[in-house]
Amino acid sequence: MDEGKNSGAAVSAAVVLSVAAYIAAQMLADIASLKIGVVAGLAVDMGTFIYPVTFTLRDVVHKLIGRRLARLLIVAAGVINLLMAAYLLWVARVPGDPVWGLDAQFRAILAPVWRIVIASILAEVVSELLDTEIYHLFVTRVTRRFQWLRVLASNSISVPVDSLLFSVGAFGWALPWGAVWQIFVFNMIVKYAVTLVSLPMIYLAPDRQSREDLV
Repeated sequence: MDEGKNSGAAVSAAVVLSVAAYIAAQMLADIASLKIGVVAGLAVDMGTFIYPVTFTLRDVVHKLIGRRLARLLIVAAGVINLLMAAYLLWVARVPGDPVWGLDAQFRAILAPVWRIVIASILAEVVSELLDTEIYHLFVTRVTRRFQWLRVLASNSISVPVDSLLFSVGAFGWALPWGAVWQIFVFNMIVKYAVTLVSLPMIYLAPDRQSREDLV
């Protein structure tokens, strides 16, 4: 009995931690994406270095609580990020105390650029939902073995879709297409690299036993 309770508590803790980490990574990536940096001579939105972890975290959540709740988490994260952008916009528009003296800097950095926000959230929702379906198909139609491979398979399709939607949606027709292409290419390289590094995370969560659990 105690062993069963301990196992249930461990699963519950894993669910809470993976969901919290997923939401946090989504929010941090969206804020960081407001800056376009130059790394290795290529233009890149700075959210690129943390956002790929969300794909593996989504796989962990799917593994723990199933496809239906994973979908709910994706949509909830999109709504949370939209509300975050709206709140930051309101905060930026509230007059700053002259004693503080950093009102213009806050507004310049954190007031959302709505085109980037919408492109980011759209790319996140579409690619993460696609990741959900590929992960589900792999586990139910291919094999439940090789957990690292199920993550790699789903991410290999969702990462380029996310990068393309975000790069074109956020910067197409606003920046030179050469810069847009650089952002897309660097996004792809970094996201695949982070995907490979984050693959072992799937083994941190206990596996579900029945296919019905994955629905």
